[in-house]
Amino acid sequence: MTKRVSGKIALVTGGASGIGRGTALALAAEGATVVITDIDASGLAETAALVRDAGGKAVTHMHDVTSESVWQEIVAAIRKDQGALHILVNNAAIYPSKPIHEYTMDEYRAVQRVNVEAGIALVQALTPAMITKRWGRIVNIASITFYGGWANLMPYVVSKGSLVGLTRSLARELGEHGITVNAISPGAFPTDAEKIHPDPEGYTRFVLDHQSLKRRGSPRDIAEATLFLVSDRSSFITGQTLNVDGGWVMH
Repeated sequence: MTKRVSGKIALVTGGASGIGRGTALALAAEGATVVITDIDASGLAETAALVRDAGGKAVTHMHDVTSESVWQEIVAAIRKDQGALHILVNNAAIYPSKPIHEYTMDEYRAVQRVNVEAGIALVQALTPAMITKRWGRIVNIASITFYGGWANLMPYVVSKGSLVGLTRSLARELGEHGITVNAISPGAFPTDAEKIHPDPEGYTRFVLDHQSLKRRGSPRDIAEATLFLVSDRSSFITGQTLNVDGGWVMH
């Protein structure tokens, strides 16, 4: 059976753990060479080792996603060593939680730089080669918090709403070049981001009460949705946001 992304080169940001790691593993298993970035050196190395142990190909770059100049250097290095990138998964994000009046504007801007602006800078660096090849896949990882407007997460919710807008704008602009751009909105997944909740068991009960499906999601659930959106099986889908949340938010 032909692998879904055989021969493609895919970049996954925030790949040291959680959804990013699961996505990198799934892409590699389906034939892609995965380029993984993160600021967590040990987690990054562990993800790469897992990919290679499974027979896949992985390249890692440790850096802060908000540095535009470093992105240009990394994209140039990838192009030189692996070739032009075909797939981008914008996954890196930060997730602070506190009441609105306690955020400083610098804290707000920091979330936008990581969650939105870093992805824009990367798209700018990657799309010229995608346009030349007339093939590309971009997946932005949004969040169902955008639809629910959760309390105490104002900068995060704003950033994820921005990603939905970015997805639609890029899809409209890049479609004529054979590039699709979609978003995935995960529900509540048991990743490191949940460490902000003081009562893990109570939070799990809260999640299951709201979901239609009565199990916690796993990074593999997001990875499978991503695989569909970056494969030729979804070549006529663009500008869409897919909720992968166990039936929590329906619209």
